[in-house]
Amino acid sequence: MHLFKKSAEILFMILFATAVHAQNFDINLLKQINPKYPTSNTWKTISSTAEPLSAAIPFSMLMVSLINNNPKMEHKSYEVAASLLTAVVLTEGLKVMVKRPRPYITYPGEIFPDQVDNESSFPSGHTSFAFATATSVFLNYPKWYVGIPLLAWSTSVGYSRMYLGQHYPSDVIAGALVGAGSAYLCHWLNKKYFTKRKK
Repeated sequence: MHLFKKSAEILFMILFATAVHAQNFDINLLKQINPKYPTSNTWKTISSTAEPLSAAIPFSMLMVSLINNNPKMEHKSYEVAASLLTAVVLTEGLKVMVKRPRPYITYPGEIFPDQVDNESSFPSGHTSFAFATATSVFLNYPKWYVGIPLLAWSTSVGYSRMYLGQHYPSDVIAGALVGAGSAYLCHWLNKKYFTKRKK
């Protein structure tokens, strides 16, 4: 019993030390990215493209498919839209469960936001939506000239959220994983159930 108690204490100390180290790395990296005056219009513009572009891409695909009577593209537009919707649900659910404060709230005077947002920090919604859209489009059109611009855009969105002081690096990484994971899940479900059924 004594040995078990001692082992549990040691395990708790290791986990606590790891969590503290990870948090220190998180905030230290953010301090290097976030300037005292995050006024760059470039990063503000990139950040602001996440939601409208994520919605516009599947909508545009749908419109083009209907105009050209292209059922295959129409089906792909639904998959991209489903990926985005899945990312939205998962992201908002995690924000409600985790309730992580924004970094400038936890570290006032050390992190400088472009604007104050009271929504939870984890995970980054902008990053999640951008990666869901980018990954889903690339899975449907797996060409380098499609993938590279989409990856550059979604990665830039993630960086912009840190530059603007809105998210920790771990928020952005989690957002990217949620977004990409949503796209892979919808692509897998589409191939497994809907595509086979259609054939």
